[in-house]
Parts: sequence; C-alpha cells; structure tokens
Amino acid sequence: MQGFLSGLIKLALASLIAGTLLSLFGITPRAVMDGMGLTPEDIQYGFVTAFAWTAPRILMGALVIIPLWFVTYMLLPPRS
Repeated sequence: MQGFLSGLIKLALASLIAGTLLSLFGITPRAVMDGMGLTPEDIQYGFVTAFAWTAPRILMGALVIIPLWFVTYMLLPPRS
C-alpha cells in the first residue's frame, strides 16, 4: 500500500510540475483542445461511449471470474 501511495504522490507531483511548465509557455487545456479540433461535448461523448462499451463487458467478465476466484479461494489449503 505504501508503494502505491508513493507512486500516486510522485505522479501528482510530476503532473503539477508539467502543468506549471506548460502554463509558463501559455499552453492551456482550451488551446490544446482547439488545436486538436475538439470541444468539451466531444470529450464527454467519448467518455459516455467508452463507458457504454466497457460496462457490459466488465459485468459479463465478472460473472465468470468472480465465481472462479471464489471456488479457487475455497479450495486453497488453510493458512497456518
């Protein structure tokens, strides 16, 4: 758990430094989106579409994986 938190803090710090450097050069999220020809609605539609595609597949996979994991867990020898 400590390694995960350490990695998360390093990621946040690196993102903060990168964002600060980009803002010094006048690069904003709006400018990047305009350069790519995207609108906030396009990004929202992409997230909604991605969720609509992934959610049923995750649920179907869980219907197989969770019972298999449970049976495997139940059949493991007891720990001392």
